[in-house]
Amino acid sequence: MTANNRLFDDLSKLMTNAMGVAQGAKDEAQTAFNSWIDRWLAERDFVTREEFEAVREMAIKARAENAALQARLDALEGKSGQGTEA
Repeated sequence: MTANNRLFDDLSKLMTNAMGVAQGAKDEAQTAFNSWIDRWLAERDFVTREEFEAVREMAIKARAENAALQARLDALEGKSGQGTEA
């Protein structure tokens, strides 16, 4: 009976060690994959969310200024057009 208990103890230790090795391999593979993804993304010309939002705000401001200038130009052309026809 003691031989069976010792066999089960050894088998249990072996399985515990195997699980530890498997966990270590999983962590290593995940770290390698994350590094590969980071390198791949760095090589691409992607922008960050902050950069995108900053450019978006600049575009919105430019469109508003353009609309204001267009309205001013239309008003000036309307005044000059009335003055020359009269």
